[in-house]
Amino acid sequence: MVGARVAMMAALLGLLAPAAAPAQAGAPRENELKAVFLFNFAQFVEWPAGAFATPDAPLVIGVLGDDPFDGVLDSTIQGERINNHPLVVERYRRVEDVGTCHILFISRPDAEHLDQVLPRLRDRSILTVGDAGNFSRAGGMIAFVTEHNRIRLRINLTAATAANLVLSSKLLRPAEIVGGGH
Repeated sequence: MVGARVAMMAALLGLLAPAAAPAQAGAPRENELKAVFLFNFAQFVEWPAGAFATPDAPLVIGVLGDDPFDGVLDSTIQGERINNHPLVVERYRRVEDVGTCHILFISRPDAEHLDQVLPRLRDRSILTVGDAGNFSRAGGMIAFVTEHNRIRLRINLTAATAANLVLSSKLLRPAEIVGGGH
């Protein structure tokens, strides 16, 4: 398991480098990369102490709406731990269903309603991630942006800071930083 974690860390750092590995045209390959990103975000984000009920409570990666990962996210995090927190995946049909969650991927159909979804997550320490074109500018924290067949990150640092999340410079350095959701 440690070997798998090291391999995934290397993959993420390679993908975040300026000469990022190209995302292949097929959606399954792109979604596999996004699943690895979601796993690795857990290693580059610090949550406030109150975000976990106990020192060994699970770190929850949630998917809101349609799940584009087709089981890849589950297999990516299976048996993994971050800072003594086992990783688990939860799926939610509606934003009202989101309970304890640390990283929330908002699927494209739900991203069409960001003006309704994101305000309901305010005041919660949930890292919001999506791949809709306007995601980070609408107040989401991390957007996957595909440019020239490469997955890039667009980060709304103001939104992350407002949620009391600290993002590592390793995550910020290769990303495009955008304003506070205006």
